[in-house]
Formats: sequence, structure tokens, C-alpha cells
Amino acid sequence: MSQIPTLDIQRFTQAGSTADRDAFVAELGATYREWGFAGIRNHGIDPQLIESAYRVFADFFALPDEVKRRYHIVGGGGARGYTPFGVETAKGAQHFDLKEFFHIGREIPRDSRNAGVMPPNVWPDEVPQFREVGYRLFRELDALGSRMLSALARHIGLPENYFADKTDEGNSILRPIHYPPITTPDVPNVRAGAHEDINLITLLVGASAEGLEVRSRKGDWVPFTAQADTIVVNIGDMLQRLTNHVYPSTTHRVVNPPGDKARQPRYSTPFFLHPNPDFVIDVLPSCIAADNPSRYPEPITAQGYLEERLREIKLK
Repeated sequence: MSQIPTLDIQRFTQAGSTADRDAFVAELGATYREWGFAGIRNHGIDPQLIESAYRVFADFFALPDEVKRRYHIVGGGGARGYTPFGVETAKGAQHFDLKEFFHIGREIPRDSRNAGVMPPNVWPDEVPQFREVGYRLFRELDALGSRMLSALARHIGLPENYFADKTDEGNSILRPIHYPPITTPDVPNVRAGAHEDINLITLLVGASAEGLEVRSRKGDWVPFTAQADTIVVNIGDMLQRLTNHVYPSTTHRVVNPPGDKARQPRYSTPFFLHPNPDFVIDVLPSCIAADNPSRYPEPITAQGYLEERLREIKLK
């Protein structure tokens, strides 16, 4: 494959025969084994919802800095609410990313067993519809992510519903991001330094803006600017570990655009799909072979792994 494929998920969700679904699963699995990334079209999420979400998110980021900082939870590790510009730093990077963002998490009963590690959301009063539209997009992407995990489960010989009870109370995050205009020439920072995602899979809405680059197996940086109706879905480190690198978590970045484009803001909205906090990430037996022995003899809970990684990127 010379470029990252885009696949039609309706072949899996609405296919008329087992052969059609199997063909989609095989193509999806091959794409992820090669790239760790895939474009997904015909995903069923209303484009008007996506447009509305970007509008309300942009309205929030346009608020004065002192207003946005009211929604920053000091000591919260960025789990919910606003994270200001100049905080998150890619693992191993010298300079912070050129971005600010907001985190929307799963709404759970406050007497849930996971309430201690999944705090309540905070919602900006200044932006009408932020809560309604933002959480609706969260639910839609959560459902799409579940369909993607069903296909991936089939590809590695697991029941289609394998992930259902392991992600139904997952500590997943919708992250609207604002990359402000770059006004300083030759700034050493980039919009998002080279990194891998922490979670199971990431669904990126609005990848039609330039800047996303994916590192190929040969070490080349490959631009991935998807069509407006396409959602980019990539493998995260938790799924890489669970599948013993059958599905690689591929390094990617968001580069600074050249010339006048650098003086334009950029927005994106990834959805980080996480397992339930108490899920134990232990290499699946179906992903161990003579030529691929287990790389992770010690299991770890999803929450333990998340906290470890958040410290590395300076959110904790």
C-alpha cells in the first residue's frame, strides 16, 4: 500500500452476506497491520452534527483566556474541562505542543464503581448548545468505535461482541482542539509533536484540515488529509499491547503549515476510546505465535496504564 486506504464500513454493518463482511474485515485488518490508520466513510454520523460541534467548539475557544481558565481543573490531569495552551508535551519532546483543548468524558452515575477515576464533566455556560451538541457527538463516536472494535475482534479470531462489556463504561474522551495561528517565525514548537495515542482506538472527526502526518513502516512521513465525509480511525497503544503488536500504534504528528496558512487557526476533534478502568490489558492468546512471542508478560489495568502515560506527557 502506497497510501492509507479509506474503507466503507457499510460493507460490515449493512452487508448482505457473510462473505461481504469477511472481505471488509480482512481489508481492515490488513490496513491496520500496515499503517495502524484507516479512513472510514459511510459511518452514519450526521454531517450537520459535526458542523454544529465545530461551531460551538470554536465559540468556546474564542472566549477570553480568563473565562476559559474557569473550566481548567487544577490537579485534574486534564481529565475533564479545559487545558490551556502550552501544557501538553509529546513524550520525549523538548517543546510543548501549540494547542489548547477541552475534554468531554462519559456521563456515569456518581455512585458507579468508576466514579473515583471518572470525574463529572464541566460545561461552559457561555456557549449555548456546547453540552447538548458535544455530548451527542461523544455518543455517536462511541457507537461507531464499538462497531470498529467488533470488526477488529473478528479479524483476530474473537467473538464480535468481545469488547462490548469491556468498553461500556470506558474512560473515553472527546477532545475538541484549537491550534491558534502561528505568528512567530521559526518557532521550535509544532502543533502536535510526534506521538502515539494511549487508548484502544482514536476516531478523528474533521481530518480534512491539512497537517496530519503518519510515519510509514519505512520511516517516511505520509500526509493524511481525508475527505470531509471521512473519519480517520487509528490504533492506540492499549490495543497494540493487547494484540501483541498485531495492530501497531503508529507514530503521527500535526505539522505547522507553510507561509500564510500558518497564520490560520486549525481545529480538530479526536475521540479517544478507552476500555473500562478496571479492564486488565493482558496479551490475547490468539495474538501470540512462534514468530511473535508475548512482548508484555506483566498485565496492567487500563487505569494504571493511563496514569502512567499521562505523567509522561505532562498532564499529571
